[in-house]
Amino acid sequence: MTFTTRKRIGSVVTSVVMITIALVCAVPLWYIVINTFKTIPDMSSNPLGLPKEWTFENYAKAFERVPILRSLWNTVVVTFFGVLIQVVVGALAAYGMILRKSTFTAAIGTLLMVAFVVPAQSTLIPLYRMEAQTGIVNTLGGLVLIYLGGCVFCYFLIVGYMRSLPFELIEAARIDGAGPLRIFWNIVMPLIRPILTTVVVFQTMGTWNDFMNANVFISSSNLRTIVLQVYNAVGQFTTDWPSFMTITVLALLPVLIFFIFCQKWIVSGLVSGSVKG
Repeated sequence: MTFTTRKRIGSVVTSVVMITIALVCAVPLWYIVINTFKTIPDMSSNPLGLPKEWTFENYAKAFERVPILRSLWNTVVVTFFGVLIQVVVGALAAYGMILRKSTFTAAIGTLLMVAFVVPAQSTLIPLYRMEAQTGIVNTLGGLVLIYLGGCVFCYFLIVGYMRSLPFELIEAARIDGAGPLRIFWNIVMPLIRPILTTVVVFQTMGTWNDFMNANVFISSSNLRTIVLQVYNAVGQFTTDWPSFMTITVLALLPVLIFFIFCQKWIVSGLVSGSVKG
């Protein structure tokens, strides 16, 4: 058997295995989506097949019984401001660490590394007490502050990428009289755009899908995020699984579209960082 033949056989086997895994992973998604167009008897008799009669009643029922649009808006607000501040603070922290290398910055970097490995669950009670004392529990602003812990994750991703930057450009800008903030905005930011995009996508998906923090710090029904609405729908639609799956699809759809749209930037950012590093 020639090398070319073995290579073709290996390629075919790899394709078959990957397609099989993809189909297996797609079954739960298919199960949820297809049952949103069925009635309860139709779902019970044929859970994986096509509907006997397509219906959009479940979607109409979901919008009537659950404040989907308000929950989506709450989630968008929290995700937008949370991710924006995380990325800005993480990028500025990484820039400061790279720009001013000293014993002090090394100690801060070590401290951040220690903070990064602390389980988030162990900090919930202290954080709740701090926010309760300041009166910002059960507010979207207070929830955004909780998400700022993600700045550490952003910092670690960005600082590794920044170490590969051509610092000759920064030194040249210094000689020309540019200040630190101008260098950061006009030189560093365009150079780290790939990793910034990757960080934004990761943090957006993590913040959008977060349940633990939103469940602990939000109690008002009009401030619930979309994930909390899915959780509450378990009790509301106990025997109406098509309606429950409809709410689940409505919660997944925006972030799924966002991920599909941004996946090429995720890959390019990670690959670019690995090649430069």
